[in-house]
Amino acid sequence: MTFKLKQNLKQQQHLSPQQIQVVKLLELPVIELEERIKNELVENPALEAGGESTDEQAEFDNEENGDTVDDIALGDYLTEDDIPAYKLYEQSSKEESRENILFSGEQSLADYLMQQLQLTNLSDEEKKLGEYLIGNIDDDGYLRRDLTAIADDIVFQYGENVNPKELDKVLTQIKEFDPPGVGACNLQESLILQLKKRKQTKETILAIRILTDFFDKFTRKHFDKIRNELDITESQMKAMMQEIISLNPKPGGNWDDSVSVVKNRITPDFIVDPNNGELTLSLNIRGIPDLRINREYYDMLKDYSENKVNRTSDMRNAVVFVKQKIEAAQGFIDAIKQRQDTLQRTMEAIILIQKDFFLTGDESQLRPMILKDVALKTNLDISTISRVSNSKYVQTNFGIYPLKFFFSESTQTESGETISTRKIKQIITDEIDIENKKKPVTDEELTDILNAKGFLIARRTVAKYREQIGIPVARLRKEI
Repeated sequence: MTFKLKQNLKQQQHLSPQQIQVVKLLELPVIELEERIKNELVENPALEAGGESTDEQAEFDNEENGDTVDDIALGDYLTEDDIPAYKLYEQSSKEESRENILFSGEQSLADYLMQQLQLTNLSDEEKKLGEYLIGNIDDDGYLRRDLTAIADDIVFQYGENVNPKELDKVLTQIKEFDPPGVGACNLQESLILQLKKRKQTKETILAIRILTDFFDKFTRKHFDKIRNELDITESQMKAMMQEIISLNPKPGGNWDDSVSVVKNRITPDFIVDPNNGELTLSLNIRGIPDLRINREYYDMLKDYSENKVNRTSDMRNAVVFVKQKIEAAQGFIDAIKQRQDTLQRTMEAIILIQKDFFLTGDESQLRPMILKDVALKTNLDISTISRVSNSKYVQTNFGIYPLKFFFSESTQTESGETISTRKIKQIITDEIDIENKKKPVTDEELTDILNAKGFLIARRTVAKYREQIGIPVARLRKEI
């Protein structure tokens, strides 16, 4: 066996702790940033909320550059392993999580169901099974897991053998809870459960039968076939439809409107105001305090630098701690400033590209814009623009919009003009809004309409845009 030594030279790029901190702060919307700053103020005593930096702060900055305190280096007293690493903040949740925050003082769906469970006549053992079942109910109010799988989980976690029939007995009780339709395994069962809790009128009884025996035809909107098989009139069919339309397809989604309102409240990160044809941009920093270094910590460091006699080991350890906290505080302040500067530059570039929209509010005025376009105008990396545009909102005179709203691809007209695909989507939406609901326009007909307007676009592309808007196919838009 022979061994060979070989040298490889390669470059690797590593982010510094300060760069990582900036990236993490950049991802946060303004609400989460406020909470992040509060946590930092609690964790780091060298950081405090206050006004702009003072003369003492400027002097500390000079000392950091080596002007006076040249002997307070961490390496003089501790090894690298002895220095506790400054813990960067880790987000507990990712994108689109802000809408799912449950504010303190509000009751969750699971808590609400648990309260009702305790009021039943079920045995203690059955209530334990009920608690486990409720824990498996999703936010929409559905129990989509198979009872056999849940029984297997209980055996695995608690070592207790449970018959799925026992779970079904408890689940039947839960299905009687409020909100109506909770605990169902699918949409069909949920709608039927809701109807059974209503006063049993002729329309309600008919609706239950249709959902029970003709659900597939109903979802496909084959109303004529249903009418023929049930031998009912068009007016009876319409009355039944109104009964079903009034039901909640997500029984747990908004069981408490007050919680839903609080959860979905949006705080804009930017504010754009038009003024005599010009636009004014401001960052929403009302809840973000000015930050500075704690004066006492600065004085402690300054006293130590001036007293070079009788330095004990405890004093050296103390100054290492103080200097570390001050450096961490200063790093956090710099990261906040860099975040604000990056947000300002990015939003200014977006306003420059989409100025016509911000002045008029007309979506047809939106220009094609991708991340690369903004990156070129700001001299920032595309990944940085992506982080800024994610989970951020801007307030305009025409409403509050997510930054992602302003990004769209481009397409060309017959004359060669480049336009935003958003304009095509708007035409599709307008055409569907005015269509005859008894005979909705098909994708082929939409393609013909767009081609007649000078947009060279294929039917499959029209179908893609229609799906992106969230509009179903013509067959599912048909009404009686």
